[in-house]
Amino acid sequence: MIQKNITSYQKAFYRVLDYIDTHLDENLDLEKLSQVAAFSKYHFHRQFTGLFRISLFKYIKLVRLKRASYQLAFRKDIKIIDIAISSGFENHESFTRAFKKNIGQTPSEFRNQPEWKSWNDKYQFLKNSRILQMKSNQNKDKYQVEIVDFPGSQVAVFEHRGNPDLIGNSVQKFIEWSKQNQISSNSRVIYNLVYDDPATTEPEKYRFDICVAVNSNVKENNFGVIDKIIPRGCCAMLRHIGTDENIAETVSYLYREWLPSSGKEPRDFPLFFHRVKSFPDFPEHEMIIDIYLPLKG
Repeated sequence: MIQKNITSYQKAFYRVLDYIDTHLDENLDLEKLSQVAAFSKYHFHRQFTGLFRISLFKYIKLVRLKRASYQLAFRKDIKIIDIAISSGFENHESFTRAFKKNIGQTPSEFRNQPEWKSWNDKYQFLKNSRILQMKSNQNKDKYQVEIVDFPGSQVAVFEHRGNPDLIGNSVQKFIEWSKQNQISSNSRVIYNLVYDDPATTEPEKYRFDICVAVNSNVKENNFGVIDKIIPRGCCAMLRHIGTDENIAETVSYLYREWLPSSGKEPRDFPLFFHRVKSFPDFPEHEMIIDIYLPLKG
């Protein structure tokens, strides 16, 4: 009975995190969020702080600034003032002060040259809190593995090599190459070739490819973008819904539980992701990533 009550308690806060992610553009006050959790407004703030080790409104501010960071770095067509207003700030000046205080750079500095290593360090504790909460709500029933015949795809690839905290810099370069080659953000099909586990690989040896499906060979360029093929073949496919922050748990399920009991054997090609819906175009909890594990036969 105690375990059941704990699970119910944690699920209430999972609903709150979901609601915050979905309503970042709206007024997120204590009364509304306590109603989402179905808890008393007189105790809710202390309950939230006790569980996540951060105050409710500090958490909301950091989540808004996280989305703002991605918009500044990867959506340069959005004006800084529009990002400020959608992040709950009344003007450019208040947004700049808050961003500088929390991120360590001004919005303009971050847009021009983001310091991703420092950014990741600042957001690590928030990431840890969310992972802990996600784990508490996991159950095996949500994992539905399908055996599929992946049709294969020619891809243009930017090879990220080195510290995974700096992938953002590689993504920026790849987006710039995509724009110069008139690859529409609305129509592009994004993949990642995932060679290594960041939890067990030395940062300087980490390998991760950022890819987009193309119909012709990549022209010679100064960005280092090259051609590769994701071959046709049998794969185990598992859909991950939600933030990248807990995708390691989904991948682990494939290798730890599904693969040993499947009777299947991996093919000589790395794990790869198909990013169906990505942040910041969609709220983090609505992200969809199809994980493919290539199989023999």
